[in-house]
Order: sequence, then structure tokens, then C-alpha cells
Amino acid sequence: MKVKSFVAAALWMCGVGSLNVQAEGNSINPATVKVEKELTYDQHTLADTYPYLKGTREFQWNKIKEKLAFTDDLRAESQGTWGVLQNKSNIHGEPPVVKEYNKDEYNVATDSYDVERTQAIPLYLANELKIPNRYAYDGSLIKITGTQDNFTIANVQGMEGEYLIPTKYIHLIAGTPQFQKVIVVDRENQNISTYEKVGDTWKVRSMNPCTTGAHHPPLQKPTPLGLFVIQMKEEKMAYYVDGTTEIGGYAPWANRFCEGAYIHGVPVNLPHKDIIEFSSTLGTIPRSHMCVRNAASHSKFIYDNFPVDQSLVYVIE
Repeated sequence: MKVKSFVAAALWMCGVGSLNVQAEGNSINPATVKVEKELTYDQHTLADTYPYLKGTREFQWNKIKEKLAFTDDLRAESQGTWGVLQNKSNIHGEPPVVKEYNKDEYNVATDSYDVERTQAIPLYLANELKIPNRYAYDGSLIKITGTQDNFTIANVQGMEGEYLIPTKYIHLIAGTPQFQKVIVVDRENQNISTYEKVGDTWKVRSMNPCTTGAHHPPLQKPTPLGLFVIQMKEEKMAYYVDGTTEIGGYAPWANRFCEGAYIHGVPVNLPHKDIIEFSSTLGTIPRSHMCVRNAASHSKFIYDNFPVDQSLVYVIE
């Protein structure tokens, strides 16, 4: 694999000044996380800070290093049994309604954390197994601590506390996960960056423009914030014309991480068939249906190098 180094034998440290306070929930201080730019994908590369319209956009290194520190925490405790919560298209059943719920602009029930019921996974407390306490997103990472009847007891990463989860919603990760590959999607700046842990250093493998999901009810939804796992891949992901079941085209090199949200290349609308490498809309404003749109070659880079069940996706803002 081609490597392009942006520093000569020196570690590249970003935003240390505002990282002296340890992030809540991390036992590893983000200020101590070692990051080095060593790109293995070097097309359409963005600078740390770059112009956009009349202002600038940036890679939020402080927040990114918090996520890498959190991943180091996961790596340190990787022994044990891990799983991914799965309920795409309610394949395991739409979960029961939580005790206190609202309706959002999409006319879907949500819990008090604004997680929609549709395609979610119900989380129960030990003293209340009739009504779920809250929901978790499809694609959430869990560490399993035990079982009870038809429930699995687990910690949902990124959430406080321990929950009982109906076992049918859980996909077990085989073996001991390494969590050496990380993708960070920034909704505010409309960019995406990828990382690989090599020794004691996180190598920056790519820094690219993207577009995320738009908030346009009833059909377009924002890309959800949080921590997710790459769950499956499709070389050509077919999609429907809005509001129909008619195939409208395909998105190349698709990597699913949450519900119907994929990291994929520029959509190809029928009757066209050839892959489109780049679009001028990348890096501008949210415009997809939960998905994270990339240059085709960058989505293929992720498709080829970030394996299912082992690669983490953080969506930040």
C-alpha cells in the first residue's frame, strides 16, 4: 500500500492546549494520544484548516483525539465478549414504546434522548423488564457482561450504565476485536478522516470532504451522532427513487454502520451506470438520506481496508 508521510520521523500533535483536561469517560487523557499524518489514501486531501465560502472549515483535532482516546480505552479492555446491536429495517421487530416518549418531525416515537423507535434496539433496566428505559441505535457497540433468560446484560459503549437487551438484537463479534481502524465523520465541517493504530501511534490515513444526511422531513434524515461499528459492505448499493420502491440507481463501495446509513461513493442515477469519482457538492452541505457521501475512490479505500466488526465509526459535530 502506498504511504505518503507528511512528517519526517516526528509525531504530529494537534490542539494540545485545549486538551489538558481529560475527557469525561476516558481513562486515557486525549492530550497523551499520539497522532501522526501518514496517508495511505492521498486523493482529494484537505488541509487541517481550509477555506469554505467566506469562512473556513477544519478538522476538529481536539474532538478527534477524544474519540481516539476512547478507542484506546476499548482496546485496553478488549478481552471478553463484544457485540453489535442490529435491527435494520426492524428485521428483529420494532421495539416496544418506552414509558415516556415524544413524536419527532418524522412522526416517529422517540425516547428522551431523541433516538427514534424505528430500527432501534430496546434497553431495559434490571428492575423494569416490561417497558424499555430507552433505545440504542442499530450499529451500537456493546460489551457483554452476562445473560438473564432471553436477555443479554451489557454496557452500550458511549452510554452510562448497564442494560438488559433482548438477545435477538445482538450480533456477536467473533474472537477478540482489535479496534485498530477508526473513521471520524464531522457533520459540522462536512469532512471525514480515517485512522489506524500502529504501535503506540494513531496514523492518519486520509482527510477528505464528504456530505452527511440532511434534515428534510419526511424522507431525508441527518446522519446520527455517536459510536458505531462497520456492519456490512455492498460493492453496489441500490437505492430507491424517493417515496417509491423503484430502483433509482446505486452507490458504489458502500459500508453500512447504522440503520440505512452507509459510507459510500457518489450516487449513480439510472440510466447512467459508470462510477462517478467526485462531485463538487462534496464537503458543502448535508444532502443525503443519513448516508455519508464520499469520492468513489475514498469509499473504495474504506471498503478495502476497514473490515466489518473491527472498524469503528464516530460521528461528531
